[in-house]
Amino acid sequence: MSGEKEEASFGMFRVHDEPEERRNVPESSGIFYQHEQQGQYQLDSPYGMPQQSPWPPMQHHPVYQEMSSVTMTQQPWNLQALGRSELQATSFSEVGPGEAAVAGPSSLPGSEFGQPYSSPPPGAEVCSLLSTIPPVPDDVVVRRRAPQNSWKVGTLRHGKRVFAVAISGSTHHVYTCGTGCIKVWGDSALRAWDKAPQAQLDFQDPQDCVFTCKLFPDEQSLITGGVSQTLTLWDLAPTPRVRAQLASTGSMCHSLAISHDAHICLACFKGFVEMWDLQNQVLIRKHEVPKYGSRRVDIAGNKFWTGGEDTNLYSWDLRTCQMLQQHHLQYEILSITHDPSEEWMLVGLRTGDIVILHTHRNDRFTTVIQKYLHHHNIKFAASGTFFVTTMDESIRCLEAPSLRRLFQVEEPLEILCCDVSPDNQYLVTGSRNSATVYQLLY
Repeated sequence: MSGEKEEASFGMFRVHDEPEERRNVPESSGIFYQHEQQGQYQLDSPYGMPQQSPWPPMQHHPVYQEMSSVTMTQQPWNLQALGRSELQATSFSEVGPGEAAVAGPSSLPGSEFGQPYSSPPPGAEVCSLLSTIPPVPDDVVVRRRAPQNSWKVGTLRHGKRVFAVAISGSTHHVYTCGTGCIKVWGDSALRAWDKAPQAQLDFQDPQDCVFTCKLFPDEQSLITGGVSQTLTLWDLAPTPRVRAQLASTGSMCHSLAISHDAHICLACFKGFVEMWDLQNQVLIRKHEVPKYGSRRVDIAGNKFWTGGEDTNLYSWDLRTCQMLQQHHLQYEILSITHDPSEEWMLVGLRTGDIVILHTHRNDRFTTVIQKYLHHHNIKFAASGTFFVTTMDESIRCLEAPSLRRLFQVEEPLEILCCDVSPDNQYLVTGSRNSATVYQLLY
């Protein structure tokens, strides 16, 4: 792969173990991945609808559609599946642009021969009872939505490269991290262009640099790592201050991950991963991993995942640190993240491709972009309805699970990092000398 950026070519691949089959599907199509005992495609069903439901009741399968490189015009794309009989097969249903595919009538409980399922009408007693129940007001119904656009509302002038950024949901404080300091920005700075930071946290050694940071779920603490002999644990309220310095055994921390309960922190160094007990601030284990497979780390459930320059993604048991899986992805891994359910891992590659793997089953999909990148970040929204991916100067927001493109933004400088606020209201990106704030529009 050359160092020059290439025009994107698009594709969506289902990866298994046997010879491949290729199908062309319009970009606007919605997709559902349906289970079949024979592991074969069912594209000849009436109206292109799937024959069976792919999942247990009330569970949706993530569906992934390709992403355009620069324009928002529709492009044809290919779906390639390598079928194995014990794995799920694939089925398509054609829908209009921006619509999600839905299961056909035959997938409803009790339906036969493709006929719609119909339940008997409720009796008079049931109707009488229902009529006494007042309707639920619209303003109290919780609806999970995805943003349809964004609005650039402010710039945080950090003054140096912003390698890591975090934003809280309750107070909308932004923490921009780089060389020598961390700057704290208040809520009013998010909608301004020339506000000064609320606070500046200087490091003892001005040469220390933060490459990675993680905000705790309660938003009261922050942990940072980078070019330093320590990981730093910060208390954020009422005034930001250092709570503890965790003496690490490595000189450069590339990536951090914390468990959903904030009890465990993993710090990724070249050739090993440190596992820390954050409650007692003690090092639990130093676990060796492949030397060039430890640039990125993430935790999902009882597993953690590492990857890097050796193009392999590894999964490990969080308790025993035994290797569970190894996936060869062909290209360098630049980012790893999981969805809020901790069921799916998203892996960003040097080529701009995104590989999606199930954390427990042998399901694997790849969106193909084929555009050489220097920086690739992926951030899932806390709501689970969308995620943001930054590729050099581009920001793309995609709906989950349909992968319908929601919006795309181009920035003048390369994007080094990004974060979405836990309340899904703001997106912040870090670049060469500042951070940019976007308000998400619903």
